[in-house]
Amino acid sequence: RRGESGDDPALRAHVGLLTVAQSSSFLASNDLQTTSFLAASEDSKKKKMVKVYSLLFVPVISALSAGSSRSLRKNIKMPDPVPPAGVAGAVRAMESGRLFRYNVASKEASEVSKVEKEFADFTGHKFALGLNSCGSAIFLMLKCAGVNFGDEVLTNGFTFTAVPSAIVHAGAKPVYVETTPGYIVDVGDLEKKIDAHPNCKYFVVSHMRGKIAAMDDIKALCEAKGVLLLEDCAHSLGVLWNGGHTGHHGAMAAFSSQSYKMLNSGEGGFFVTDDDFAHAKAMAYAGAYEVLADKHECRPCDAALAEAMDGSIPNFSLRMHEATAAMLRPQILTIEKRRAEYNERYYRIADQLRALPGVSVEEQLPEVTIVGDSVQFNVEAAALGADLDEGANAFLAKCEARGLPVERFGAATNARNFKNWKYASQPLCGLPVTADIIARAFDVRLPLLFDEEDFEVMLEIISDSLAEVAAGDLAVKEAEVAYAR
Repeated sequence: RRGESGDDPALRAHVGLLTVAQSSSFLASNDLQTTSFLAASEDSKKKKMVKVYSLLFVPVISALSAGSSRSLRKNIKMPDPVPPAGVAGAVRAMESGRLFRYNVASKEASEVSKVEKEFADFTGHKFALGLNSCGSAIFLMLKCAGVNFGDEVLTNGFTFTAVPSAIVHAGAKPVYVETTPGYIVDVGDLEKKIDAHPNCKYFVVSHMRGKIAAMDDIKALCEAKGVLLLEDCAHSLGVLWNGGHTGHHGAMAAFSSQSYKMLNSGEGGFFVTDDDFAHAKAMAYAGAYEVLADKHECRPCDAALAEAMDGSIPNFSLRMHEATAAMLRPQILTIEKRRAEYNERYYRIADQLRALPGVSVEEQLPEVTIVGDSVQFNVEAAALGADLDEGANAFLAKCEARGLPVERFGAATNARNFKNWKYASQPLCGLPVTADIIARAFDVRLPLLFDEEDFEVMLEIISDSLAEVAAGDLAVKEAEVAYAR
């Protein structure tokens, strides 16, 4: 609101109440012009003209009435906020100037050392190492596993580009395994690929979007075939397998604290393991030179450190810094609470999506406790029309025109589409099963700070857009709203 309310608290309060009370009627009438009304000041007993700008109503509600259809007004990529304690901790670190994790008198004074211990305690691992990204953690898993230049490494045919990129970074060659409609590794195809690549002795299983494959079966298969299992848990923090955290089937695991994860520091990650020697190697690779290992709460045994710190391991300088760690520490305490909030709304939204013609939302395996911070759904090819790409693109464009950016995993520009990983050799088989699934697979985030009305609008947009495409209406109206990407 703008106007002449000045420092008059009574008038300011009255204007605020009128703003909230009248916002619905203003928006329902699509009145986007400057609106004026009179507010009475109890002190002056005179009326003052106060101008209220419709732009100020945007934070009050999230959906804008646009004729007969509503549009989303909030940013779908809204991450979980850093709690006040994390903000205060990061500020203290910056004010001290001691942002380098080792610029402390002892391990007890280091925010990174403390968050490593707290993270390991939360996930149930013996060791955790704070890093600058999950991609670095995957890279270090491969180096600590003994991957050499030219080695082949198995991984999901459906994952984020950071996973095969880390394999390439380690000098190795990715070998892709088919996925299922539930976006998890096809165990049968994994066995075929292991047999077809007898020299391939490593498998990085990626829990993409928190979807967990049949890990007991995968571990047994890898052990029987002499393949070392490693876990990419970037998307699975807080997800449980038979009540325990992910990252325990593999010899090592990597977690993320990038903005759209359950921990948010913008960028960041953790390497975790129960193996002293693997952890000591990771510390050396990350940059714990000379006697700096003593400034780690998660310190491996002396024998492991003596072997890793003999000068044979290069320093790649992949360390987490103090402000990042300070942001993360209080967030660990709220993971379980946020998981419950996410899941309560996820199951309702998933059921509503399943009720749409041609739409399916795959259930996770019964051993899994999910974290429903996003929802993925498959659409039957027939529901997208004779030309699948044309229909899918029209669906995306219609959603985006109403403020809802929906991702299509198989899109020509999507970083989760294996066809776009041109820095590595494409699979000779072409991954036909995965290609068909991701061509019809769509992805929508479910931000924690959204209100119920926001989700109602999201479902309305998806339903309307799919119905129009199924009816052959591929035309897209000019975008009715502007929103932040």
